[in-house]
Order: sequence, then structure tokens, then C-alpha cells
Amino acid sequence: MNAVTTDRPDASTATDRESWLARMEEIGEDAGYFEPLGRNHWAFFVDDGPNLLVTFETLDTIRAASPRQMPLGYTYTAGNGWSHLCIIADGPTWYRDDRVYRYFDRLVDEGFLEDFDRVVFYGAGMGGYAACAYSVAAPGATVLALQPRATLDPAFAGWDRRDLAARKLDFGSRYGYAPDMIEGTGRVFLVFDPREREDAMHAALFRAPFVTELHTPHLGDRLDDALSHLGLLTDLLDAVTKGMLSRDYFAQLWRRRRNFGPYLKRLLAIADERGQKKRAAMICRSVTRRLNAPRFRRRLDELEAELGKTP
Repeated sequence: MNAVTTDRPDASTATDRESWLARMEEIGEDAGYFEPLGRNHWAFFVDDGPNLLVTFETLDTIRAASPRQMPLGYTYTAGNGWSHLCIIADGPTWYRDDRVYRYFDRLVDEGFLEDFDRVVFYGAGMGGYAACAYSVAAPGATVLALQPRATLDPAFAGWDRRDLAARKLDFGSRYGYAPDMIEGTGRVFLVFDPREREDAMHAALFRAPFVTELHTPHLGDRLDDALSHLGLLTDLLDAVTKGMLSRDYFAQLWRRRRNFGPYLKRLLAIADERGQKKRAAMICRSVTRRLNAPRFRRRLDELEAELGKTP
């Protein structure tokens, strides 16, 4: 797991949006650049090595994630020889903005992305869509996308009733339909909970043979938060940047869920909701054998008493 370099400049002194933007501009001047892309997007680049991690993040999430108020990619790449490019969105823009398109056009025209030995795109949800959609700018890149949408164009994804306000955005023009935009990549890893119907349907639209689905059943629709609490998000970034990520490697990491309280509680809740008392008792026995879990012990006592009364 990557260690945080505590003496790296950060935006911890920012008290509001404007002071945060000012501080990011100061950091960008020293490390690379911090460039506005219209009113609602910024490009933050740190030149720190021959490989490049491109992340798509939001201003609110960056500021709320830690006291340092820095992008996930910036924290991850600290001291590991990777440069970092973060495209920051203010609000649910879905990165659908002509200034963002032109920025990536410029990177292509200048051969900027070709200067790096390896390029990895990462994003979650809205950022996962963008990581796939803009990966076309870096042929051969690797993509790690959590819960990516293929598009929000109702002509292709009218069954997805989430984010209805975003349907007014233009998903039909440049960098639009994400499954088409990944065609030049090397590997694409899609991480999602297959029990989340809409996420599974979006993933099914990415049909290329170089796409690998990594399933996280029962983690729900806040996958980046859940993986962070599990301690898996950094491990996934480690694996994908080192070229180690695969279904088998992910299966090893995924075993960590067996000690993750929210996951275990969700399993029990599903069994209880379905009236599956024997399955619920089996879950409780497994948990109480391995963990100090008073809630599961109490529920197991209740279930055993109920099952003991069953003729």
C-alpha cells in the first residue's frame, strides 16, 4: 500500500472553495500546473515520473475526503515515481464540456500522453464514465473504472432512471459513448456490484474482449467508499499501476470482505428479509467464529431458539 508523503504540499489550509482553488493554483505552479477548463472543470498536473495516473474526481469529494484536501491520485502517487493528472469537476457535470474535449485534443496534438511509459485512467461512477470515455486519447492505456456508466443518453440507456437531470447533457458528440472510446486501450477493468441492476446493465455494454469484469456483490452503489473502508482501493490502484491486476489477483483481495462489517450486515439483512433463517444462522455462525461480533452472536441465539421450535 502506498504511504502518504506528509511533507508534500497540500491544501489543508483552505477554508472555502475560493481559498482551495487559490491554494491548488499555488501547488500547480511548483509541481506542474493547475488550469481552469471553463467554469466547472480544472486540470491539475504533477510532473513526478515517467508513468502517468489520470484520475477524474470532484471538487466536493476532494475537499471532504481528508484534511489534506487533495485528489486521491495526488495522494496515491506521492513518492512512487508516477506523475498525476487530475480532471476535477465542480458538480454533476459528467465531464461533458467543450473545454474538456479541447483540453484532451490538445494533449493528443502535443503528444503529451505519448511521453509516458505507462498511462492508467481511473474514476468512480461519473469519474468511471469519464475514465473510459477519455481513455481514447491514450492508445494502449489501462483503465480502472468503478461503476462506470456507458452513457446517459436516453436513446441508449433509457432504462437508467438515476441522474435524470444529466440527460440534458450532450452524450452524443465527442468522447461520448464510453464503450466505443475504449477501443484503443490495452486493458479495461470494470468493478461493480452485479446485484445493482443498472450498474450491471451498463457494464454489459462494454463488450470488448480486453474488458475484465471484477464483481463486488453486496457492496452496493457507493463502491468507492466501500472499497476505501475495506482498504482495497489503494491495493487496486497498486495492482493496476504495476500491471498485476487480474481476476485471480482480485479474488485474493476480495477475501478481505469476510471481515468487513457493512458487507456482513448486508448479507444478514438480505437473509432476514427473505425469511431464510437457516442461511441467516449460517452467516452468524461464520462471523462469530472468526470475529468479535456481539450483534451477530445475539442474532444467532435468537435464530437458534426459533429454529429449535420449528417442528
